[in-house]
Amino acid sequence: MAGLSLQHPWAFAFGLLGNLISFMTFLAPIPTFYRIYKSKSTDGFQSVPYVVALFSSMLWISYALIKTNETLLITINAAGCVIETIYIVMYLVYAPKKAKLFTIKIVLLLNVGVFGIILLVTLLLFAGERRVVTLGWVCVGFAVGVFVAPLSIMRRVIQTKSVEYMPFSLSLSLTLSAVVWFLYGLLIKDKYVALPNVLGFTFGVVQMGLYVFYMNKTPVKAEGKEAGKLAAAEEEHVIVNIAKLSPAVPMKSPQVQQGTEMAAPTVPSVGYFLLTERQQPTESDLIRFP
Repeated sequence: MAGLSLQHPWAFAFGLLGNLISFMTFLAPIPTFYRIYKSKSTDGFQSVPYVVALFSSMLWISYALIKTNETLLITINAAGCVIETIYIVMYLVYAPKKAKLFTIKIVLLLNVGVFGIILLVTLLLFAGERRVVTLGWVCVGFAVGVFVAPLSIMRRVIQTKSVEYMPFSLSLSLTLSAVVWFLYGLLIKDKYVALPNVLGFTFGVVQMGLYVFYMNKTPVKAEGKEAGKLAAAEEEHVIVNIAKLSPAVPMKSPQVQQGTEMAAPTVPSVGYFLLTERQQPTESDLIRFP
């Protein structure tokens, strides 16, 4: 019981702190769903972040159960599965027919199809330590894929010299979460938990550096082809993300149906989705991953 053993008090402390940070992130979308409940409509909101967050939690729970003695990973990701399922059910209740069918399709594809294939392959083709290693690298690959997401946002910041789409608080949260889960993985000697958060920490620091550099700059408007690309990006719904736990919180735009971009996340309750749209995101625009 490395995560809970009194012989590893620091591992327990960081794991507990990681659980707390990730749990609060999972609850971040509550204001969004309260508005959906009050208006009886999901207009403008996307379901993809919640479906991806659920997939992330399912993946990390599988890894923790197969490895055994990973109680702190199981607790936070189990909570993530319950919370994200509630969000998805609420979305399906109030979503229009087209959005409802799309959500059902991606749930069946990702959470049933892809997850089922991963589980069957690891259980039938591998055994013992090889099974743990295989599933561990699958989790790492998924987490790293999510971490690549911030690149598009950082590129936009550099092009426009504006930090409108990259709030400092989100970058700071990502960095702190990555540090906590990296230390947890390091202390329990679990490289699959630790490695993705090295990348998460790096992206978090770079984002904060960009924020400090551009926060007092005068924004510029792109011209020609670049302007067209940025405009298209604002309309585009980019799907990326994860880490162990990954909750996402999209903010509603009163005038336009928002696009969603995920920025940086990953590992057991370490990753985060940064949702950006035409209006400036707030602290609730987070998603999760351990």
